[in-house]
Amino acid sequence: MIQRFIELGEGYSDIYELFELAKSNQHRLAHLMMLQTTKGDKSAASFVVVLHPTAEGDFQPLYICREGITYTPGKSSKRIRLFEQLAEELNKNIITLDVKPSTIFAEKELYYQHLIGILRMNRYIPFMQ
Repeated sequence: MIQRFIELGEGYSDIYELFELAKSNQHRLAHLMMLQTTKGDKSAASFVVVLHPTAEGDFQPLYICREGITYTPGKSSKRIRLFEQLAEELNKNIITLDVKPSTIFAEKELYYQHLIGILRMNRYIPFMQ
């Protein structure tokens, strides 16, 4: 099985495309996730839409808007409220995880491999077959 993060952008206007991907793929929607991190002295969040693997090709996409959403613990921004509304509309819970920032990894691909390991370990996505 191939599991790959597909980055749409950092979430300023890209989140609306992420929302449309979730809505148009409701039949394949596995999870909605918010990955929280601290970059420098600022808190940021990434939104992730996880789809079930394709029937043919065994490919599982994880669409992400990486670390562009301002996040203040205990407070809800407009983008976070929109993500919560999407989850309610699609009858999904938002899985929230605290993760390391992508900036500590030498390459973005290493960061995504790290996240895939975390998601497999917590059984949010299937292990390699």
